[in-house]
Amino acid sequence: MERYDQLYRLYDEFDATTLRAYQDFVDLFPPVDSRVALEHWQEASEELAGRKDEVRAAFPATGETFADLAARATRDQAFTALDLYTKYGRGVNVLVLDVDETLRSAGGTDNEIPRETLHLLTEFYEDGTPIVVCTGQTLENVKGFLIQGLGNELVHSGDLSVVYEAGTGVFTPGHGADTKRLLYEDLDDDIRAVFDAVRSRILSEAPDELRRGCHLQGNEFNVTMKPNFETGSRDAHAVIDRALVYELDLLGDSVAEQVGANEADEQSSDESDPGDWARAFYADQDPEIRSVLEREGATPDCSPDDVPEKIRGVFERIDVAYYEADAAEIGSLELNKVVGVESAFEVLGIDDPFTVVMGDSKSDLRVMEWVEENDYGLGAAPEHASRDVLDHVIRTDELVFDRGKAGDVLRAIYALNRLATVG
Repeated sequence: MERYDQLYRLYDEFDATTLRAYQDFVDLFPPVDSRVALEHWQEASEELAGRKDEVRAAFPATGETFADLAARATRDQAFTALDLYTKYGRGVNVLVLDVDETLRSAGGTDNEIPRETLHLLTEFYEDGTPIVVCTGQTLENVKGFLIQGLGNELVHSGDLSVVYEAGTGVFTPGHGADTKRLLYEDLDDDIRAVFDAVRSRILSEAPDELRRGCHLQGNEFNVTMKPNFETGSRDAHAVIDRALVYELDLLGDSVAEQVGANEADEQSSDESDPGDWARAFYADQDPEIRSVLEREGATPDCSPDDVPEKIRGVFERIDVAYYEADAAEIGSLELNKVVGVESAFEVLGIDDPFTVVMGDSKSDLRVMEWVEENDYGLGAAPEHASRDVLDHVIRTDELVFDRGKAGDVLRAIYALNRLATVG
């Protein structure tokens, strides 16, 4: 209990709120060509240093750590960090971070990663903590905003890896032949053929309303339809629901063609509809997909048991994901964020990971569950994450943060790492 008593003393006897305000000002003050502004920054730096010295003097054994804690973390964040250290006995040695609706949020940050969050990530990098960005976005999109936000030096340092398209590839600059791993190239030819067929037909055969209302995301492997409307809007919601039904039907046709109609098995008949098979199979797998089909009046005329065995065998290797008012996507279940993160850890040389996984969707939940099962760390999520993600996070360490406030959890993890250095 001694460490808890020391934290109580730190936050009771010192004005940590003001100390933190000075630290944030010094860290985030934008570069300006103004003598008055620079003088103000210098005064704040001197005040910050003086207040930190007071903390150092009050805690002879742990003063440097406690001065840093008070300047970086709120009282709640510091005690959360100490609870985590008491439970796990170690700090985080790698970050695994989703981007959309996690690091940045259209609802609260103008869809930009806040400067505070970007600065905290540079702090982790400077402390030697590798960063794995794990996203469904294309590599080019991710590289662009990471270089803009974190800088070319950090992105190409060798300590940052990008798992893109939800695990179809891993990009880790500075690692020679391992810089870019195309994980989808390891898939069987028959599965790759299904994806090639879907991709080649998805826009050319789409109904006019879908061709006008959607575009195909420029993925290397996954097939993702995105709305030509603002994400989250009523129009985006309507068009993505219709896109999901269309994708299911096209996937069913493509799988049936790949398997061969005469090889499906004795269950198939002239009246069988491969689209119905896909609708029945995936509605049974995912309640959200079932709800969309019901809303669209597209419930299948068959049951999951009617899906021919060979067709089902292919469906069981392919993922259909629905992101409300955002995307309808076909991906491989053999390529997911877990596979991508494992590959990123291998390239980065992390053989004893203890990470925090921050994310909001079902694909992030898979990584959180993998981490929990293997004692590899913990999970954190924004308050608007999917229900299953929130259930997992609340059940484990309750690291739930407000929309656009990923920095709150990063500050708690920063404090955890500082506490781990003093034991």
